[in-house]
Amino acid sequence: MFYAIIAEDKPGTLQQRMDARPAHLARLTELKDAGRLLIAGPHPAIDTEDPGEAGFTGSLVVAEFDSLSDAQAWADLDPYIQAGVYAKVTVKPYKKVLP
Repeated sequence: MFYAIIAEDKPGTLQQRMDARPAHLARLTELKDAGRLLIAGPHPAIDTEDPGEAGFTGSLVVAEFDSLSDAQAWADLDPYIQAGVYAKVTVKPYKKVLP
């Protein structure tokens, strides 16, 4: 089943986010290579793909896991958490309907 991992950034953590980004992307690449990643990306703080110094307000990952507890365990190990970027992370089941 798919699970949505919805994370909210702490204000003023753009540099921590950028520093932890390679490790964060490496974990997402592992999910992608295993055929388990549906979609992933950040939420720009302003209405543009490159928000510059405005940074991001959080991230969304939708991926396949065996259970909610497995999805939560994966989310708990995110490098952005370890770097102090995320203020809050919500993990919940996601049902893909379209496309």
